[in-house]
Amino acid sequence: MRFYIIDDDEVFRSMLAEIIEDNDLGEVIGEAEDGIVLNDQSSLLQQIDILFIDLLMPIQDGIETVRKIKDTFKGKIIMMSQVETKDLIGKAYSLGIEYYITKPLNRMEVLMVIQKVIERIHVQQSMEKIQESLNTVLNIGNQQKTPASGKKESDPAEACRFLLRELGILGESGSKDLIEIINYLHQTEKSTMYEQHFPSLKEIFEKITVRKLGSPFSEDVLQKEMKAAEQRVRRAIYQSLNHLTSLGMVDFFNPKFENYASKFFDFSMVHQRMRDIEKGTGKSSTPSRINVKKFIQMLYYEVKQTL
Repeated sequence: MRFYIIDDDEVFRSMLAEIIEDNDLGEVIGEAEDGIVLNDQSSLLQQIDILFIDLLMPIQDGIETVRKIKDTFKGKIIMMSQVETKDLIGKAYSLGIEYYITKPLNRMEVLMVIQKVIERIHVQQSMEKIQESLNTVLNIGNQQKTPASGKKESDPAEACRFLLRELGILGESGSKDLIEIINYLHQTEKSTMYEQHFPSLKEIFEKITVRKLGSPFSEDVLQKEMKAAEQRVRRAIYQSLNHLTSLGMVDFFNPKFENYASKFFDFSMVHQRMRDIEKGTGKSSTPSRINVKKFIQMLYYEVKQTL
């Protein structure tokens, strides 16, 4: 991966570059002390995979820089700042940044964020390759004009990945569990219709855990793995709530906020989370009230619409 760092603190830039290169995460191809250096630099922007940029800088701040490059820059952006103003954070996310890290930096947090962003880049690249392959196959099929023997079934896992990206949680550890859940539901609904009875959370997590463990295992191991999977999923769902809430706080008519917030969460919960963020209270009691089953049901029904 190719990194570029923009921060008006030279010592900070040096420290961040050291973290990146010491952990073999990629190459720092350039540094700058102000965002203005990226103006009208399309050739440079094409070389950057991940851009680290400070929020506050003397000439052109991070928000303004991201706004100017967002139409031409195809890489990922990680913003950093000592400022924790919620409206600025929401504005940054609305412009398309991947993560917002507060200073002073925690080395482990930086490593975790970079690894998640790299994972998202790899997923995106894989999907682009899949799309290219599909386009090639479709073009060949159109040229040959071979009579169709039947409709090919779409991949629910790919549809799920798309939705998780829309919900801002494709890089979360719980996303893998959610994809497994969707695969399980899709396969079992062929014999059991869910219109009348949707499986319980216990049944869902038990089935995907048994699949994951594979070989013989004890009841203690099963229960432990089921609990871990549910916790990962719950954390991912809470992160999605935060993501959608941030979008809605910046622009109440944001398409993603309008389309997904009320589908996946009770709107009273979304409004409460908005108030928590506005008050700067940070974490609230919201996580314990998240309706995991509703989220999974809606995710599955949304996936079905695309198949």
